[in-house]
Amino acid sequence: MEVVNTVGRRKAAVARVFVKAGTGKITINQKELEVYFPLNILQFEVKQPLLVTETTENFDVMINLVGGGIKGQAEAARMGIARALCEINPEYRSVLKKNGFLTRDSREVERKKPGQPGARRKFQFSKR
Repeated sequence: MEVVNTVGRRKAAVARVFVKAGTGKITINQKELEVYFPLNILQFEVKQPLLVTETTENFDVMINLVGGGIKGQAEAARMGIARALCEINPEYRSVLKKNGFLTRDSREVERKKPGQPGARRKFQFSKR
């Protein structure tokens, strides 16, 4: 099997994912998964597509992450891995789609407007 490469996005984070047959090693920006994401919940989030399809020990995953915060990066990596698994075996598609790993979460931060302290927040109104 050759290397399959896909892209996952979430907020401002972009994950370029490379999946090949291997022993289940996950590398993010040349670091181990446990070093890059020290929080267990984020490690679990990245591994979710592999756990759902029961292929944790079958593939080596290398991810290049750019932009965003840690939560957005973890979700971008999850989406990239899910897309790669669909390319490898189309039978995984129904399971991954049912869990929502193939759907791009399009929510972005709303821009700040002029004359206001934030996107929707207004300065306190004073009648006198």
